[in-house]
Amino acid sequence: MYFHHTKTKGDLAVLKSQLDLFERGYLVLLPQTEHAPFDIVAYKEQQFWRIQVKYRNMKENGTMYVKFQQCYSTKNGVQMKDVDKSQIDFYCVYCPETDLCYYFDPKFFNKSVTIRLKETKNKQTKGVYLAEKFLEIPERI
Repeated sequence: MYFHHTKTKGDLAVLKSQLDLFERGYLVLLPQTEHAPFDIVAYKEQQFWRIQVKYRNMKENGTMYVKFQQCYSTKNGVQMKDVDKSQIDFYCVYCPETDLCYYFDPKFFNKSVTIRLKETKNKQTKGVYLAEKFLEIPERI
């Protein structure tokens, strides 16, 4: 299978997130449109979660960068707009190098987040978001 195309990567991330959530006991629902502000909805214990799914490769420095923007094409070319965080309960980011899904609430970050998948060379931990902290579904506040 050819994985370079952005749409193919996104489809893989959605499938991986569905499987991960299913294995955690969630019922996974799909919107009937691509224009929803979220990709999937998870349901468990009488609660719904709106989830934005992303595919991100690990960079050479051992990090994954997630910018809270949406990119779409119009007749005027590619458009970018900031994500409305009030319409998303959490992000699920699939990383093919680890074959894991990472979860976080975007409201706790500004315009982006960098998640560290490998230890820093200088062993720095202050201000570093370690991937192991993002393996569980965020709790609601």
